[in-house]
Amino acid sequence: MTDRISRVLPRRTARTSKAPRAPRESTWRLWKDLSPLLRLLILTQLAFNIGFYAVLPFLAEHLGTAIGMAGWLVGFVLGLRTFSQQGLFVVGGWLVDRWGVRPVVLAGCVLRIAGFAWLGYAEASGAVIGAVLVIGFAAALFSPAVESEVARQAVVWEEERHGPRTRVLALFSVAGQAGAFVGPLLGALLLAVDFRTACLAGAAVFVLVLAGHLWLMPQHIPGRVRVRERGGARVLLRNRRFLALCCAYGTYLLAYNQLYLALPDEVQRAAGSQAPLSWLFALSSVLVVFAQLPVTRWAGDRLGLRRSMTAGLLLIASGFAVVAAARPAGWTGAAGLLPAAGFVVLLTVGQMLVVPAARAWVPDLAEEGRLGLYMGALSSVSGLIVLVGSAATGSLLDLGLPAAVPWLVLAAVPALAVALLPRREEGAAAAS
Repeated sequence: MTDRISRVLPRRTARTSKAPRAPRESTWRLWKDLSPLLRLLILTQLAFNIGFYAVLPFLAEHLGTAIGMAGWLVGFVLGLRTFSQQGLFVVGGWLVDRWGVRPVVLAGCVLRIAGFAWLGYAEASGAVIGAVLVIGFAAALFSPAVESEVARQAVVWEEERHGPRTRVLALFSVAGQAGAFVGPLLGALLLAVDFRTACLAGAAVFVLVLAGHLWLMPQHIPGRVRVRERGGARVLLRNRRFLALCCAYGTYLLAYNQLYLALPDEVQRAAGSQAPLSWLFALSSVLVVFAQLPVTRWAGDRLGLRRSMTAGLLLIASGFAVVAAARPAGWTGAAGLLPAAGFVVLLTVGQMLVVPAARAWVPDLAEEGRLGLYMGALSSVSGLIVLVGSAATGSLLDLGLPAAVPWLVLAAVPALAVALLPRREEGAAAAS
């Protein structure tokens, strides 16, 4: 077994004499330059998102229509899903540092299969909440494992002088968004049958992921050291620069969560149905798939990590402001969908700047051997922000306020978050 794995996933040797590639290298050349392990992890992200987004974009409508939940409760359930995922990433990250990547990924896949199957058959509010918690906690296991190992391998890739680590992380984002593009289209087709069928199809995708990792993922990844001693959390909580990055990243995630809460409400108002929602999700995914790597190269050459995140947060704020400016006009039909499309475009471009920069920053702020814990904490703090913010947003949308007010409030959040960003970059991330 060990011999077979070593042939499938050989360790890359350092090539310190090799000069960095030109900034305009093709995506295919970048892909060929990656280690087999990085390729496996990136393809894993693609598969994760296909299964996940076959279900999630349609969850709010299912909860409100089929289950009959009130708006505030729908918002709370969506926030709870994010919190049980993002909020518990720190647990998953700690388990990865202690036990390694493979067992945590496999356990997460098993739980995600069970959670999707349960959600497909859940009819009462309590059952829905239970299924959502299982689905979220599954991701809290496998996502920190995959993300922390991609970040660690990206640093190795940078140290071997292949180029800035942000390019590997950008390719990881591209794979995720390609999955987010295929997933809603698959879900829309399956919803022609019913929501249960979409859930079971999502579970089937994770069965395939589970089988792939049982076959290909090594028991021990070269260079990864398991940490046995305690006390990492105390040091993390004293790391003010890292906590500031977490809070700023959390406001991005709260804004992104509005694709599933505020945007469906706006699309329903403008179009009279949620049919255009799949196309808006597809628009976001296509933008990332085709523009993420060029945007990352441009940002790496001109902005650096802090300014990339600043520009991204301000673009996200402007997306909410576009809808706020147009909302009092009350446009419907195709014209009414234009502000929503503008919001999606600006949010997506902001995401392309924020996400790779934030993930590339974490290894320079983390303790040796605790990258899983720190990557998990990045998502856990942001998950807490989303839990509180999503419930508040659901109530805000139900209060009957002037049309532009909820969108203006949402615009202010990422704009104010710029002040939270750490003031100084250090180490290799700053150079990237």
